[in-house]
Amino acid sequence: MTKGEAFDKAWRRAIQKGDFALYDEIVHPDYESVNHGVKLDKNTSKRVLLKRKGKVIMGPYEVLYENDEFLCIQRFSRVNKYVHISMLSGVHYKFGKVIGQQTMREQLDYDPSEGQDWNWEDYE
Repeated sequence: MTKGEAFDKAWRRAIQKGDFALYDEIVHPDYESVNHGVKLDKNTSKRVLLKRKGKVIMGPYEVLYENDEFLCIQRFSRVNKYVHISMLSGVHYKFGKVIGQQTMREQLDYDPSEGQDWNWEDYE
């Protein structure tokens, strides 16, 4: 599994199912993220992700860049069926594990699945 695949799968399982097994496997104990300008450690980040369970559908993703130390990934999500978001994440690795990330979110004024070969039901 590539870093991009593992990152997407870990966050998707955490948000949609509350399953943190892969997240715990790939995230470094000293992990730190920036969420809306606030720094979060690994345990706080897990609590934030868990609060999104049942509210967020993670759509498709695209790896823009990946190497041993860094991943840049773009993802779409849908919140409460009517809010669509594009997310761009920069993910840093240390000893093969996610040590930090920063995600920029942009609320879209359109449904990114329209006119595409995928729909939200594919990702529920």
